[in-house]
Amino acid sequence: MAYRLGVDVGGTFTDLLLINEETGEKFTAKVPSTPQDSSIGVLNGVNRICEESGVDPKKIKRVMHGTTVATNAVLTGKGANVGLVTTAGYEQILQVARSYCPGGLGGWVNYVKRPLLAPLTNTIGATGRIDAKGNIVTELDTDKLRQDLIRLKAKTSLEALTICFINSYINPAQEQQARDIAAEIFTEIPISISSEVVPEMQEYERTETTVVNSFVRPEVSRYVHNLSQSLEEKMGKDVQLSILRSDGGLASTRSAADSPVNLLMSGPAGGVAGATYFCSRAGYNDILTFDMGGTSTDVALIQDAKAMVRRETIVGDVRVRAPSVDIRTVGAGGGSIAFVPELTKALRVGPESAGAVPGPACYLKGGEEPTVCDANVVLGYLPSDAQLGGKMTISREASEKAVKKVADAMGIDIMTAAEGIIEIVNEAMFGALRLVSVEQGYDPRNFALVGFGGAGPLHANALGILSNAWPVIVPPGPGVLCAYGDATTQVQDEASRTYLTQASSLDKATLLSDLTALKDKASETLLADDIPVEQHEVTYQADLRYVGQAFQITVNFTEAELQSQGVSLLTEQFDKEHEQLFSFKLEDGHEILMIRAVSKVKSQSLEIVSNANSANTLADCKISDTRFYYSGQWHDAVIYNRAMLHENLIVVGPAIISEMDSTTVILPDHQAKTDAVGNLLITPVE
Repeated sequence: MAYRLGVDVGGTFTDLLLINEETGEKFTAKVPSTPQDSSIGVLNGVNRICEESGVDPKKIKRVMHGTTVATNAVLTGKGANVGLVTTAGYEQILQVARSYCPGGLGGWVNYVKRPLLAPLTNTIGATGRIDAKGNIVTELDTDKLRQDLIRLKAKTSLEALTICFINSYINPAQEQQARDIAAEIFTEIPISISSEVVPEMQEYERTETTVVNSFVRPEVSRYVHNLSQSLEEKMGKDVQLSILRSDGGLASTRSAADSPVNLLMSGPAGGVAGATYFCSRAGYNDILTFDMGGTSTDVALIQDAKAMVRRETIVGDVRVRAPSVDIRTVGAGGGSIAFVPELTKALRVGPESAGAVPGPACYLKGGEEPTVCDANVVLGYLPSDAQLGGKMTISREASEKAVKKVADAMGIDIMTAAEGIIEIVNEAMFGALRLVSVEQGYDPRNFALVGFGGAGPLHANALGILSNAWPVIVPPGPGVLCAYGDATTQVQDEASRTYLTQASSLDKATLLSDLTALKDKASETLLADDIPVEQHEVTYQADLRYVGQAFQITVNFTEAELQSQGVSLLTEQFDKEHEQLFSFKLEDGHEILMIRAVSKVKSQSLEIVSNANSANTLADCKISDTRFYYSGQWHDAVIYNRAMLHENLIVVGPAIISEMDSTTVILPDHQAKTDAVGNLLITPVE
């Protein structure tokens, strides 16, 4: 009997989900994260979930893991010491970038640029040139390059090397030649070339992306290798570790270590995958998601059960050409700190967070500042007699002491201050939801709202009121939903090429031939990981724009659709999306910039079962009476055990539904019921 394990590392907690692949039986666990070394938290979680479930670790054959190692390296600037080899004359490409200073017309006055990830002192120019059509104009001066690399090695202790030549996306020969020379000199460090990492046009973006890949590669490689070894010692040599990619697919440990630039949004992508998994099975294919954790909230829009994927990933002020789920993040989490500036006396919440250490005051781990979590405790939304994850005591007294700082600073009572904190953080999350919906031409009222993460269900009902998106859905195990996503997604890889072709002059046969070549390339990674070709599932993408535009839109299609509808399939999809975003479309002038093949493992059916007894009554599900403060007054409420609820029961608010990993608040004039999949559906009382 085999098990699979989903693991998600967050800023405050590490979440785990263990699933029996034959019966669908599931177990969950939540342990504090260990920011100094996240693998410690992962192994602590493995020990706990195996101990509590009684499952022998050696029965776990697959581990799917969402990680923030690459993200943290970029955000903190604590990556590798990177060397860069460019075409001679392009040594300052990272410094010049796009000659853009954020902040409007006066932005250049106070703009301080972050240190380059590959410093100029570590950059050399190689003599050699390829033109825009891929022809070699000037042969690579191998003798000079070898001498420059030897001097570079003597001058600094490099941990990774990047090679990026102009126009190499269309002809990689000189980059490959330079890599072979560099490998003779730098025998102990990884070498990344742009034609393999991101074979796309635009020199700055290609260089930045490849440099970021090198910057995080040693750290990610060490982490993946060490975690893989630790899991093998605990679970056996046949355990398979996969890492979640930014676009919601999985990568093998080998692929993750070689191309870590694809992992920058690994963590948040898991929640989107998990939400899509549960909601699509319940018939909700159009959803807005918000994942509220301890440090931040991630929001996304899902249409037709498919997450919107953008062709770039943004982490801090680093923007790279790597596919990622279109997720927007705001500094609004359970650990976000509330404060009152001396100058304005106006209440503020976040973005600074108490994080995992010391954490909110209520956890009694040394935190003293008022946080969103503390406000929830004061208001009664998070009952102080509950134990988060079954292990962490919650102190109402400590929360009241912390929130009183804000109340005293504003001259108001503690309950008003606590409710103000919650209202501010709710508005911040609502603003993020508008970014992915209203500002992209979508009406939130046409979507269901999905709240998850450790803190999401506490705020889900209130966000439903603000957005008017119903029903509000709280999936099973909302606090560990990212782990669900990790455990239920598929291994995938992709291959792309710059196309630059007018759609009007392109015939179906030519496009199919070019796509087939990309399909073979995309499948190479899966084959290298011993996944046979009959298990591959291939889809295609094309990036289109109207001639003269500076941006593009990605359309998705299959070979069968292209065979039946021809190239017009692409232009019609593009026009529809363009009209959705900008309220107009043109009749012609379509230009195809990129084509792409995405190869993934065919999905395997995995049904997760509910253990609720259908004979339970609401009285059986009741844990205790309680009360909470809402809209300026106290309300008597009941706490229910979610594990005992089934689809024939309706919980009318005010109420609180408790489970191991999260707490759901049902506000007055609202009700909740469980569907056949196990989702909790919150709607206004009619």
